[in-house]
Amino acid sequence: MTSTSVFSPPPASQTRLGWTLFRDVLLSLAIGVGFINLASAAPAPGHPNVIVVLADDLGLGDISPTNPECKIQTPNLQRLADEGLTFLDAHTPSSVCTPTRYGLLTGRYNWRSRLARGVLSGTSKHLIPADRPTLGHLIQSAGYHTAMIGKWHLGWDWHMDGKEIDFSKPVKNGPNINGFDQYYGHCGSLDMAPYVWVDTGMPTSVPKRNEGVTKKEDPYGWYRNGPIGDDFKIDEVLPHLFDKSITYVNERAELAKNGKPFFLYLPLPAPHTPIVPVPPFKGASGINPYADFVHQVDHHVGELMDAISEAGIDENTIVFFTSDNGCSPEANFDVLAQHDHDPSAGYRGHKADIFEGGHRVPLLARWPGKIAAGTQTNAVACLTDIYSTLQSIAELPRQANGGEDGFDLSVLFQDPNATPRDSLISHSIAGRFAIRRGPWKLCLSPGSGGWSAPKDPAAIKQGLPNMQLYHLGDDPAEQTNLVDQQPEQVEMLLALLDEQVANGRCTPGPPLKNDREVIVRVKPATK
Repeated sequence: MTSTSVFSPPPASQTRLGWTLFRDVLLSLAIGVGFINLASAAPAPGHPNVIVVLADDLGLGDISPTNPECKIQTPNLQRLADEGLTFLDAHTPSSVCTPTRYGLLTGRYNWRSRLARGVLSGTSKHLIPADRPTLGHLIQSAGYHTAMIGKWHLGWDWHMDGKEIDFSKPVKNGPNINGFDQYYGHCGSLDMAPYVWVDTGMPTSVPKRNEGVTKKEDPYGWYRNGPIGDDFKIDEVLPHLFDKSITYVNERAELAKNGKPFFLYLPLPAPHTPIVPVPPFKGASGINPYADFVHQVDHHVGELMDAISEAGIDENTIVFFTSDNGCSPEANFDVLAQHDHDPSAGYRGHKADIFEGGHRVPLLARWPGKIAAGTQTNAVACLTDIYSTLQSIAELPRQANGGEDGFDLSVLFQDPNATPRDSLISHSIAGRFAIRRGPWKLCLSPGSGGWSAPKDPAAIKQGLPNMQLYHLGDDPAEQTNLVDQQPEQVEMLLALLDEQVANGRCTPGPPLKNDREVIVRVKPATK
């Protein structure tokens, strides 16, 4: 089989491609001073390889480890859970794509950045500046090789010729300025043009046509019309990215065995729209295309896990699997319900919402010999915590900034009953806040803050209170608003939220500045 670069697209029929590594330098030595104190060092013996797989729009209820009533077959993710640790109370920092990715990579709540609400597009400028510490910078400083393969959705700077993109020219300010030695991926969600692969700063093709599918033509597989490269095949994107990732693992395996570990960040474009399962997964669930697509994601995760084992690095590789927010209504909840499947596993709401279904997600961690097989934890966790967890695993000192909203989850690897985090701030697509401590959760919105009913404008018209207080222990489905019955809890949670916002961090350390003025309280509702 011909060997090609892992960061160059192959012919459609070709998989498991070889590639030539061409950039193995620590970019953090050349960009920014904000993380200059993360001095590079040789990795200590035993530092594990790290793989973070981030699914897109996968609900807590869509996999069997976090939903015993799940009607979608996910045997490989169940195997991952059976061999590792399952988090039952894990959350994204936001209930939508871009801000969660920001939080995961920086260990910092997304609303501290300039992105106050919503998500970026496929043509947005880069969001994370070069001097903002990231997981990539952090792990590079411990001697790791770093790669991003998949959906970036944090913006990069296309070369513009007037108002048009010049795809023959390099892009600037991609993942390479954020700590990734190499990257291969697309800029926005898979339903956002342009549909062009970028290989460590260089587009791999110049689009000669536009392509798109309307929702009327395909209610599951639609994507916006826009430029598409000849080497970009929408329904092949998911397996293609896993093929790239498996090739990367194989090429780095021997180096990893000899003291040069790797970090692979694999943000998937699925099961987000376009929902495009391919044979033999198409129709395999007996439910709908969304369930088929989840089943396909599970299959590819199994292939990746097998590749890690076959490469001989299984015992020294930690794998995280999670999602960027709850399930989207594009999955067709009515059809799923007809098959007794609930993507939110009984919690209220879905993607975009401040309710639990918007931000409570699967989180699995597997590290043979370090994490006891088949364990579960009810500890509250947030994806911002992965930063501090890898900082601890790599034996790096905590810095004043970087991971300022992250807690070390590695204590749970030995003691699943530990409580590294005692509070959590959540954020919706509309910029609504919620804060939780223990079982108490205060939502600073009259409605969902997102897409489910009642949306905030409808809630205001109904005269609903500006805030909602729930006791998740007694009321996990957030049905009984106790805001009037528990004024002391409301005041305590508001004070805690104000403090953590003002401090620029929720972890111990010196106060930091947010990138913008952060307004957390909604105006009084008027009909």
